[in-house]
Amino acid sequence: MTFLGAAYLWVKAAHLIFVIFLMAGLFMLPRFFVYHQEAPAGSDEDRKWIDRERKLIKIILNPSLILVWVLGLLLAYDIGAWTMGWFHLKLLLVLALSGYHGWLTGYAKKLARGERSLTDKKLRLLNEVPGIAVAVIVVLVIVKPF
Repeated sequence: MTFLGAAYLWVKAAHLIFVIFLMAGLFMLPRFFVYHQEAPAGSDEDRKWIDRERKLIKIILNPSLILVWVLGLLLAYDIGAWTMGWFHLKLLLVLALSGYHGWLTGYAKKLARGERSLTDKKLRLLNEVPGIAVAVIVVLVIVKPF
């Protein structure tokens, strides 16, 4: 019997649920930034975007990221994933997405200070990062190519 036993499928389901929440937030926040940057710094609309971004980060993104990591590490331990080649690449991509989350959080703080250092085009391109990463992660987990 494995470490998680009968709870394995429940932990796996919870992991996937919070991955979906995390990915939704990672797709939404850069889009919020595009619209936020259109608002004049210090305006009422600017303050509303700051509040929306803060809530998305604090209520959805941060808790989801923590739960994805905790549940994912439990699952990895349970199946002995540390010895599987595909898992190492998945882990690297999850670390990169975690860093992307951190960068987004930092950019939200810059916007709150009135700094707008990226163009709308760059923000739209950055919005593709989580989609590409999650596509590769899903293939790694399902196909286990190596």
